[in-house]
Amino acid sequence: MTAVKFRASEIARVVGGTLVGPDVEVEGAAIDSRLVRPGQLFIPVAGERDGHDFIPAARDAGAAATFTSREPVEGITSISVADTTAAFTLLGAHARTKLGERVVGITGSVGKTSTKDLAASALGRVHVVTASEKSFNNELGVPLTLVNAHDATDVAVVEMGARGAGHIAWLCDIARPTIAVVTAVELVHAELMGDLDAIARAKAELPASLPPDGVAVLNGANPRVAAMAGVTEARSILYGGDDGEVRATGVELGPDLRARFTLESPWGSTGVHLGVRGVHHVGNALAAATVALLCDVPIDEVAAGLELSELSPWRMDLRTAPSGARVLNDAYNAGPASMEAALRALAHLDASRHRAVLGPMAELGDEGPAQHRRIAVVAAELGVELVPVGTADYGVAAVPDAEAAIEALGPLGPGDAVLVKGSRVAGLEKVAEALLSG
Repeated sequence: MTAVKFRASEIARVVGGTLVGPDVEVEGAAIDSRLVRPGQLFIPVAGERDGHDFIPAARDAGAAATFTSREPVEGITSISVADTTAAFTLLGAHARTKLGERVVGITGSVGKTSTKDLAASALGRVHVVTASEKSFNNELGVPLTLVNAHDATDVAVVEMGARGAGHIAWLCDIARPTIAVVTAVELVHAELMGDLDAIARAKAELPASLPPDGVAVLNGANPRVAAMAGVTEARSILYGGDDGEVRATGVELGPDLRARFTLESPWGSTGVHLGVRGVHHVGNALAAATVALLCDVPIDEVAAGLELSELSPWRMDLRTAPSGARVLNDAYNAGPASMEAALRALAHLDASRHRAVLGPMAELGDEGPAQHRRIAVVAAELGVELVPVGTADYGVAAVPDAEAAIEALGPLGPGDAVLVKGSRVAGLEKVAEALLSG
C-alpha cells in the first residue's frame, strides 16, 4: 500500500513555490532526514538546528524533492518557498482534497492519543485507515498525517493538539474534519492555555469547525465537553456519563489492568475486553467505538478491534522486569487527571509494595504546587510510596534525575509494582527502560 502521490509541479503550484529541477513524482513526506524513505518530499524546518543543513542527507537517503528557502542543493529537485513550514501547511490542506469525507479530528486535554489509537484499531476491522503517528498533532504533525495518507484510505484519524486560542481552528482549516471527538477538558498546559474555561473554548474550536452534516462525539462525563454540543450545527452524540448514548455498564478491571464491560449503544450491545490497560481508558474506548459505529463498523467488529488495540509508546505499558517486579510505564506525559488515574491503576496491581517514580507535571501555572500536593495526598491514600524526580512540589524529598531515581528504588523483587510517570521534560522513560533491562 502506498501513499498518495504528487508531482513536484503540482506541489509548487499549490504552495506558491518555484520548481527547480526535474518534475519528479513524490510519494509522502518526512521532516527528519534520518527517517526519509526513497521518493519522499523532505521538509526542512527550523529546530535546534536548521533543517536546511540536512537536505544533502535527505537527498542521499533517496528523497525525490525538497522544500527550500535557501539556494537549491545540487542533485535534488527543489521547490523554493519563502517559509517551508507554511508551505507544508498548504500542501497538507491540498492532500486533504485527495481524501474522502470521513476525516476524524480528535482533541482533548487528556486521552486524545489513546483515543486515536483505539479508534484506528476499531475502524481498521473494516476500513483502510490513516492515523496520526504517535502524538504528531501540531502544525507539522497534522499535514504530515495527511500527506502520508495511504492512497486507499477510507477513514483518516487526525489528532489535534493546542497551544492556545485559534490553534485548533487553524488545524481544522487544514484537515477539515467531518467527525469531531473531544475527550476531556482538564487542567493541562495551563501556562499556555489559561484556566479551564479558556481550555474549553480552545477545544471547542474542533466541533465548531464541523460542517452541518458532520457529527460531534463528546464526552458526556465531562460537563465542559458535553456543553460543546451548543457550539455546532452538526449532530452531537454523547458518550459516557449519565446521559451518554454510548455507555459502558458492568465495568470490571482485571488483575492485568484490562477492563471488561458491556458496550451499549444505539447500534446494539456487546461485551468488550480492552486490549489497553487502565479503567480510565474505558471512556476513550467509548469515544473510539462511537467513531467506528458512525463509520458503519459492525458492533462485534468494534469490540474485536478494541480488544486487539495497542497504545503509542510509554502509555500504560505493563511489563515484568527480570527482577520479577511489575513496571507500569506511563512516562510519555502527565497532568493531574492522568496522574491520578495511573496511581489508581498501580494500586490495583497485586503487589506487597507499590511505588511511583513521578516527575513534574509541567505547565500548570499557578496551580502547579497545589496540584502536585493533591497527587501526593492521593498516593498516600492509596498506599503508594513516592519517589519524586526533579521537583519538590509533591512535598516529599526528591531525587535530581532518572539515575538517582533508579538508585533510590533499590533492589526490587516479585512483590514490587512500580509506576513511572512524568511530563516529557523529565524523560522518565529511561527509568522504565533501566528497570526492564535488568
